Amino acid sequence: MKYIYCLLFFCYFISLTAFSQADTGYSKPDSLNKDTVSKAKDTITVNDSLFISMDSTVLKDSILKLAADSALKNTHVKTQAEIETKTGESRIFSGKEYIFYYLIFLFLLFGFMRMAFEKYFNDLFRVFFRTTLKQKQIREQLLQTPLPSVLMNLFFVLVAGLYVNFQLLHFNLSFAGNFWLQYVYCSAFIAFVYIIKFLGLKITGWLFNVQEAAESYTFIVFIICKMLGIMLLPFLVLISFTSGDIYSNSLLLSWIGIGLLLGYRFILSYNYARKEIKLNPFHFILYVIAFEIVPVLLIYKMLMIFL
Repeated sequence: MKYIYCLLFFCYFISLTAFSQADTGYSKPDSLNKDTVSKAKDTITVNDSLFISMDSTVLKDSILKLAADSALKNTHVKTQAEIETKTGESRIFSGKEYIFYYLIFLFLLFGFMRMAFEKYFNDLFRVFFRTTLKQKQIREQLLQTPLPSVLMNLFFVLVAGLYVNFQLLHFNLSFAGNFWLQYVYCSAFIAFVYIIKFLGLKITGWLFNVQEAAESYTFIVFIICKMLGIMLLPFLVLISFTSGDIYSNSLLLSWIGIGLLLGYRFILSYNYARKEIKLNPFHFILYVIAFEIVPVLLIYKMLMIFL
């Protein structure tokens, strides 16, 4: 009996041991599964962070590359535009800044004379537009102020010389390689022509004993020259800095203005000369053709031949 009890106790112990081992075996897979899942999650998280960091790096690199490409394109376009602008400026507006400054100087000179000799300018416009009956008295007043008269004659030479220079360039009759040197020649030529005209009228009046008529005619000639210098000043701005239709219309209007002033000069000259001497209109027309029109045509012909 003792052995039987011992055998039963031994079997019971073995069965308890087997069941405990079975429970332990079932618990180990759970812990392994949990560890595997957690490791997988960690791996996925790490991989996701790597992918995200890689995507952000690639995106950042692509953005930087696009920015660099756009900057290079903008720089290229800007450089090309600057080159084209500089090329166009060197072709079209070469030397225009000096003309701009010189025109400012002419405007300032005219403004200074207008402010300094206000009475002279008022009398000048009154005589030109014939707004008073005291023409002879005003003429004597103008002749008694030689300084503003000389300055206005000089102003006319400067303006007319620049205008003639532009005309020579327009008709391709340039005779000097430098613009400003040619301007000096044009101004000197105009000054020479009017000095010769002044001396010729003085000598003619003395020879034929018609000093009064010669002085009246000289006075009218230089009055028209002064008004011509004032009229041409705004046209110089248009001719210098415009092109196309504006340039063509400016030239045409300046020619019309010059023609009207010269025609008005001939009318005034004839009226003044007729009061002083007995003058036939036919003889006056012959004088205008011989001493006013023919010399201009001869000068133009010489320029066409030699240039």
